[in-house]
Amino acid sequence: MARGEGDANMQGVRAVDRAIEILQCFTPDKPMMSVLEIQQRVPLSRPTLYRLLHTLAQKGMVRAFGEPQRFSLDYGVGRLAYNWTAGIDPIVIGRSIVENLRAKTNETAALFMLRGEQRLCVLEMAAPHILRISWGIGEAQPVTSGASGKAILAFTNPDNLEELLKGTSKTAARKSLLASLDLIRQQGYAISRGEVFAGAIAIAAPYFDHNHRVIGSIGVFGPSARLDQAWEKQAIRAVTESARELSSSLGHFEDLQGAREEEKKQRSKSSHRSP
Repeated sequence: MARGEGDANMQGVRAVDRAIEILQCFTPDKPMMSVLEIQQRVPLSRPTLYRLLHTLAQKGMVRAFGEPQRFSLDYGVGRLAYNWTAGIDPIVIGRSIVENLRAKTNETAALFMLRGEQRLCVLEMAAPHILRISWGIGEAQPVTSGASGKAILAFTNPDNLEELLKGTSKTAARKSLLASLDLIRQQGYAISRGEVFAGAIAIAAPYFDHNHRVIGSIGVFGPSARLDQAWEKQAIRAVTESARELSSSLGHFEDLQGAREEEKKQRSKSSHRSP
């Protein structure tokens, strides 16, 4: 490859990277921006920024309007988003995440989805031990029981929550359940001991879709006789990280923003290390 050709290809990659950064700088809090505002978020020269905005506008990715001129995302982004969300399958996306969770904790890991008033096990990777906890794919339990159910219930919108709680009629039981849901919201995860399986400990966290709706939980389970506080601490971290990763993969906005910020930090560190 000639030197000039290689330089041109590298320049092309940088142009794509910069164009993506321009698209990513628009947020629900800032859906419209001037060139100066975009430039503050994506540090490029004014001519380069205008060229990229012009190209993105030609492809329907951004549009210019008003005086003074401002920019916003356009129909092309919506079309891409529609094509992407139409193909999302939490089970397919979650498989490698569940596998990694089992590897990190050395115990059974599983993925659950909300189905009516129950949480359904849709994916499970059993622990490599003779003594182990296993749900079994297709097993369903009321969403009001166990860590995997309560992790979903705690983040359900208020209208659906009342519907899901209609079977909990006793005042004391309802108060206890509501108190546990408050704690789960504060922590970001649920933990249960012997609630569904005697002698078992379960840790689960919710995951969300691109519309910020909780659609299921991911969790890890094992016999309490084998597991100590050190394992529990490690498992909580692994479960919550897995839930965030899955939510991000499904388009949950806050997690995507966090991932982008982390990506920028890593890029910045790499550039500072470069000679």
